[in-house]
Amino acid sequence: MESRKEQKEKRRQKILYAALNLFVTRGYAATKITDIAESVDMSTGLLFHYFESKEKLYEELVKMGLKGTAYASQPKYDHAIQYFEVFTEQLFAHIRQQPATAKMFVLMAQTQRMDSTPPQIREIAMQVDTIQQFIPIVQWGQQEGSIRQGDPQVISNAFFSSLQGIVEQYAMHPDIDLPDHKWLVDIVRER
Repeated sequence: MESRKEQKEKRRQKILYAALNLFVTRGYAATKITDIAESVDMSTGLLFHYFESKEKLYEELVKMGLKGTAYASQPKYDHAIQYFEVFTEQLFAHIRQQPATAKMFVLMAQTQRMDSTPPQIREIAMQVDTIQQFIPIVQWGQQEGSIRQGDPQVISNAFFSSLQGIVEQYAMHPDIDLPDHKWLVDIVRER
């Protein structure tokens, strides 16, 4: 039998995932706290026992998204291209097992670009800059010959823009499977 603490945490997680879904499909501004409460079949008053406001709930989700983007800065691979291969393969496997991860990608992107995002929450989301995080790996791969030559920022941007688009499509259309991860890695691979 679940303890009271376990039940409370389970309910909290249910609220977070319901809010994630609503924020992704409707946007922050269009989602009301009553919509979130209704989607988890609880009163608005009870929901406020878990999160004091819609803004705090949104902030919690963005902090979760920020935590999920912490990639290893010191790759432990023989070649830079292996880092891209393993990263993409593991990410796609995780998204297939946990589809909410794809929705988190959408939420983080929306949070960074939407005017309706509260400024302090946008500031948290702006800490995520995957393009910059992967530039040193691109440079390493260019030096050792596994990553194509060119501006490392442009190459990183091409990879992550493609990745973002694929993951966003999957978040909205999970019936369409993700592509082979190697197709995406071929964007950066030296030929």
